Amino acid sequence: MTTRIGITGAAGRMGRTLIEAVNAAGAPLQLAAAIERPGSSLIGADAGELAGIGRNGVSVAGDLAEVVADIDVLIDFTVPEATLANVKLCAQHGVAVVIGTTGFSSDQQAEIDAAAQRVPVCKASNFSTGVNLCFKLLEVAARVLGDDVDIEVYEAHHRHKIDAPSGTALSMGQVVADTLGRDLDKVAVYGRQGQTGARERETIGFATVRAGDIVGDHTVMFAADGERVEITHKASSRMSFARGAVRAAGWLAGREAKLYDMRDVLGL
Repeated sequence: MTTRIGITGAAGRMGRTLIEAVNAAGAPLQLAAAIERPGSSLIGADAGELAGIGRNGVSVAGDLAEVVADIDVLIDFTVPEATLANVKLCAQHGVAVVIGTTGFSSDQQAEIDAAAQRVPVCKASNFSTGVNLCFKLLEVAARVLGDDVDIEVYEAHHRHKIDAPSGTALSMGQVVADTLGRDLDKVAVYGRQGQTGARERETIGFATVRAGDIVGDHTVMFAADGERVEITHKASSRMSFARGAVRAAGWLAGREAKLYDMRDVLGL
């Protein structure tokens, strides 16, 4: 059975990569809709040509409402406000949603949780298979090393990323905090400056870099006296994220209404 996929932000860097990933995946996945923001000069363009894969006969639409009836799953890597509007519309039309957008507030997350009671939603801070494997490795490292190490999270992304720390970095910190029974909201330290005093063992530090065209680097350091363990993931192409999101879209189609994440898709 064919799964009809829609992609928002189709003309953006991630949108074009997602179109390419759907094309590479082949049957039973099919690109059925590509959506850009209203007023975009690219509305009406062929989505395949935008992605550099040749004409595919899917014209870029300027409004999800125009094509929502033609899709089974929407993949959304845009910005929180646009994603929420799209999720609400999909919930009204029984369309599943894969969400790669990050930077949601607690109130916005509550809206996504409500939509997931009506349609299946897969939301992840990172759809890379490697990153999700790292989440599992972090659980193991935190259990083994426990409270005998200092824990720091480093992440680097391109200059255009608008939220910090990245959703992936926060998820990594959350995995470690949950494993150690800590409340991340209370122990997280976001950057240091001035006379900070000695480090408290239970804190989890975050360091953020924004520069150039870095796709995404993440490292979690477990540092003890005399040794340290580092779990690192480096992405050199957005295709790793796109392939995971497309895989999630195929997996999500026909599932019961619920909030899933990529670890559900991978059976982790």
